[in-house]
Amino acid sequence: MYRARRKRVDTSESSDESGTRPSGGASADSGPAGGAPAGTGPAGGASADTGPVGEASAGTGPAGGASARTEPAGGASAGAEPVATESGSDPSGRRGWRRWAMDTRPLRRPAYRRLWSSTVVTAVGSQLTAVAVPKQIYDITGSSAWVGAASLAGLLPLIVFALWGGAVADTMDRRKLLLITNTGIAVTSLLFWVQAVTGLESVGALMLLLALQQAFWGLNAPARNASIARLVPEGELPAANALGSTVMQTGQVVGPLLAGALIPVIGLPELYLIDALALCVTVWAVYKLPALPPLAGTAVRRAGVREIVAGFRYIAGHKVLLLSFLADIVAMVFGMPRALFPQLAAETYAPYGEGLALGLLFAAIPVGAVLGGLFSGTFSRARRHGWMVIGAVVVWGAAIAGFGLSGSLWLAVAFLAVAGVADMVSMVFRGAILLSAATDEMRGRMQGVFTVVVAGGPRLADVLHGSAGSAAGAREAVTGGGLLVVAVMLVLAAAMPALRRYRV
Repeated sequence: MYRARRKRVDTSESSDESGTRPSGGASADSGPAGGAPAGTGPAGGASADTGPVGEASAGTGPAGGASARTEPAGGASAGAEPVATESGSDPSGRRGWRRWAMDTRPLRRPAYRRLWSSTVVTAVGSQLTAVAVPKQIYDITGSSAWVGAASLAGLLPLIVFALWGGAVADTMDRRKLLLITNTGIAVTSLLFWVQAVTGLESVGALMLLLALQQAFWGLNAPARNASIARLVPEGELPAANALGSTVMQTGQVVGPLLAGALIPVIGLPELYLIDALALCVTVWAVYKLPALPPLAGTAVRRAGVREIVAGFRYIAGHKVLLLSFLADIVAMVFGMPRALFPQLAAETYAPYGEGLALGLLFAAIPVGAVLGGLFSGTFSRARRHGWMVIGAVVVWGAAIAGFGLSGSLWLAVAFLAVAGVADMVSMVFRGAILLSAATDEMRGRMQGVFTVVVAGGPRLADVLHGSAGSAAGAREAVTGGGLLVVAVMLVLAAAMPALRRYRV
């Protein structure tokens, strides 16, 4: 016998204190399309990258409202699957081994499927550019310092334009903003190709183009991520998140390998051209989406500093949102040891071959994340999203500590792969919390802050781990960082119960 699951209702502004969902729809999280990746992370980063459905999908009503709500054209549609399920059953209706495999229900939504398919292409294409830029800079200068400087050159415009882009995404048609920014990213990739094929050999030109590309991506990511809540039902948000994140993580594995294989065959300039052509697919997919204007009744306003500040105030007033950001910062800043991979490959794992060790260390976390995505049916049915985030971050920290203690390369890779699975789980549920616990008029700004956190956390981790590794030793720095993640996350969970209590 089937019974409809009733949502608890909380009409207060700070409903996150009780763990229920504040008024707002739902959404998922995804990452960049076509730009150099901002970084990995229990979210991140990486992020993932895609957006959603053309025929609108169904949206359940806000937790603070008395009745279900349908979004306007381009928003949630009436054909959503019912929420009613048998207690303890899989809401997707899958049985047997299929319950453990990736939940592909969002791909039944035509426009989501279209845009997700385009992301399969751009996820790889963006990695070609991500490899080509530092390779070209190193070829010109022969200096790794210049490669690092170029990375920082893209960080400031990314931060500024992600925050502003979030405010813009809350004030205009998100589809139109996606068309403008994806076109800008594609043109930038084409300019990368022009400077390379003409033999310009200017580091300044490369850094300028990188800054321009990251500015466009900063404008693009909040609108893309915020759109998903308007286009897939709330119950499918974790599944949509897992689909997008798995594609992006797969791109991080396949893209660099493909770039390494193609450079000797077709040359470095053509990597930029392939990325530009892949982005044309994304532009066409976005063009086919329905309009995504601000919802009826949303106050008309301009995107400026006042709106950005209002976004931070909104986060401060909703502890669930604040904790979702803090969980990412804790996991990435204290627990992302990628800056120490070269030192570990050269010292601890040198007997296995430095090159082999380095490649395996960098690939292990993305591979683990992809495996987690492929079996995301194991966790996409969860309702206690807060506990899923807490558990994932704790497992991430414990796996990183285990990696630091490992003297065997294969054991180290296994621990990093477990960390990758935890990364995927955290990414999926933090993204779902972030967008389901925010009203539609605030989702763009929430995604702008999210983009900054995803981009900045791993870079801060590089500085912190690099310094600690030099002072105390690489393995000691990694192990200490992992244990610190576990301790800080458990303290946050104990001191601020809003995240523990959050469920859908």
